[in-house]
Amino acid sequence: MTEILNPQQALRYSRQLMLPALDFRGQEALLASKVLLVGMGGLGCAAAPYLVASGVGELTLVDDDNIDRSNLQRQILYREQDIGQPKVSIALQQLQQLNSDIKLTALAQRLDETALQQLIPGYSLVLDCTDNLSTRNAINAACVHAGVPLVSAAAIRFEGQLLSLRHQPGDPCYQCLSRFFGEQQLSCMEAGILSPVVGVLGVMQALAAVKILAAVGEPEYHQLKLFDALSGQWQQFQLTVDPDCPVCRRR
Repeated sequence: MTEILNPQQALRYSRQLMLPALDFRGQEALLASKVLLVGMGGLGCAAAPYLVASGVGELTLVDDDNIDRSNLQRQILYREQDIGQPKVSIALQQLQQLNSDIKLTALAQRLDETALQQLIPGYSLVLDCTDNLSTRNAINAACVHAGVPLVSAAAIRFEGQLLSLRHQPGDPCYQCLSRFFGEQQLSCMEAGILSPVVGVLGVMQALAAVKILAAVGEPEYHQLKLFDALSGQWQQFQLTVDPDCPVCRRR
């Protein structure tokens, strides 16, 4: 279904409409898209404003956590007076002020495998902004099953990673990568995180999502990008299919 821009929207998104690679076609594709963003921590707080500002038509925010004082160092949608409030509720209020045209939904709950399997087929794309491996694998499995693209990121200390997955037959999935490492034993509370690092990775997630949804440029599917904030350098590796993957081999 195509969304036609009205005059007010044409003015709001005029700087994007000037881009020949995007133009009205790409902007209307963005307006017709539905994005599920799971995890409203540092990554989600950085990615969500750019998705909303860019003109993604519908955005659903998922997180069951409340705001803690320690979150304020890197979760930039929240303020001191918000401590103790549900993250998704405050994030929704902030994002509504940024773009009232966007349909925003907040789910203050932790989605299990069954809920993810039921929810994800209704979306154009999923952003994984969570902080634990079991949830990442569950999101990946649901996206593989539904054939929905996934943009995943993670950050800790001075490091981050970014990966976009297409989830079509023959494609690798996040499980093909996660088989190389176990559950991260250290959280940001235990290992630390430099505030702008989650900003860099979250904004890169938003950029990858916009490119996929608007069919702009070359989506960098299956390219694992590793960021080292201390050196300011990125490394890139091509993710290949695990022939024994218990998730994507069943597709």
